[in-house]
Parts: sequence; structure tokens; C-alpha cells
Amino acid sequence: MKYLLLFFLLLLLRSCSPKLQHSFTKVSKPEKTWAIFHPFKAKKAFLISKEAILITDSIAKEDVIGKDINGGQLDAFKHSFWMARSTQLIGKNAALSLGKAHEKGNYKSYKKQHLEDGLYPDKPSSDMDLFNNSVGIRIGHLYKKTSKKFIINQLLNHIQQGKMRMLKKDSLGNFLDCLGNAIPLDSLKGKWYTKKCLVKSNW
Repeated sequence: MKYLLLFFLLLLLRSCSPKLQHSFTKVSKPEKTWAIFHPFKAKKAFLISKEAILITDSIAKEDVIGKDINGGQLDAFKHSFWMARSTQLIGKNAALSLGKAHEKGNYKSYKKQHLEDGLYPDKPSSDMDLFNNSVGIRIGHLYKKTSKKFIINQLLNHIQQGKMRMLKKDSLGNFLDCLGNAIPLDSLKGKWYTKKCLVKSNW
């Protein structure tokens, strides 16, 4: 059955642009497995991921919630928007399992000591993503038929009201533990369980 699904997925990808086909080769194994079991939603999911990156870049340029894509408000927005739009367009359950697959991929990246957005993945970052994913899924499910602009405004309001999570940092961008002490970057390398601290998104 798995190989039959893979065959259908490969046929589907052949109808996609070369750029989209190349994107598929770059995703993690758990995300590829997700695509195999969701062959008819995979193409749309990749397009939503691309959309999330473009919208996040646009929000960064407006500097509404800063430009910190590594644990900041912008990072929270990216994940929540991705999941909100995924929920609207491919369904709640498919979006939820895709978000979990992405985080499994991050754990595999940690095991291989590969970088994500220039930093090593770790558990606090993954916990942050999963929390914000759940907020995005809830909003996407609650407002299934609303416009993209409405979803963006809902997410920005949630961030500014502290309803999402981000990583505690100082004004220089250093990660802080829950006591407010700066964490040396060297101490984070190669560790899944780190002292990074989750805080409300309006901290």
C-alpha cells in the first residue's frame, strides 16, 4: 500500500513545476512520509508552505512584530500562519499531522547536527513551534472560510495579546534562561534539552 501511495505521489509531483519538485527533495523524511500518506494534499501543502514564507517575509518588512525568525514573534507568526492556512485548505487533521512531521524532522536534524534557520534545533524551540502550530490550527478551524488578510490580523492580535509562545531573549538577541541569565551559544550546540525559556508572545 505504501508503495502504491508513493507511485501516486510521484505522478502528482511530475505535474508540478521543477521548483516544487526540488522543494520536495529538500524536506525531511517524516514530511516525505506525510506526503506519501496524503498524496492528494501534498501539492497544496507545499504551496501553503511557500505562501507562509512569502507572507512572513512581508510581515518582517513591515516590522510590525519585529524580524526575529529564530524564537521571536515573527517565528511564532510563521508557524501559526502556516498551520492556520493548512487547516483552511487541507483540513485540521492533515495540518496537525504535517506540523508534527515537521517537528520530527527537526529532531532528526538535531540528531544529525544539521542547522535550521542558522541554529541547531532543540526541545524548547520545538515546544514553541508545536504550541504556536496549535493556535494556528484552532484559528484556521474556527475561521474556515475567511480571507487570508483576516487570518493574518487574527494571528497578529493573538501574538500581541500574549496568546502564543516565543523564546526569552535580551535586547541583543541572546537566549535567556527562565531566571534571565544569558545562555552561551557554545553550550547549546549538540543538546536537545537546553535552558532556553518559553514565554508569552507579548513578553
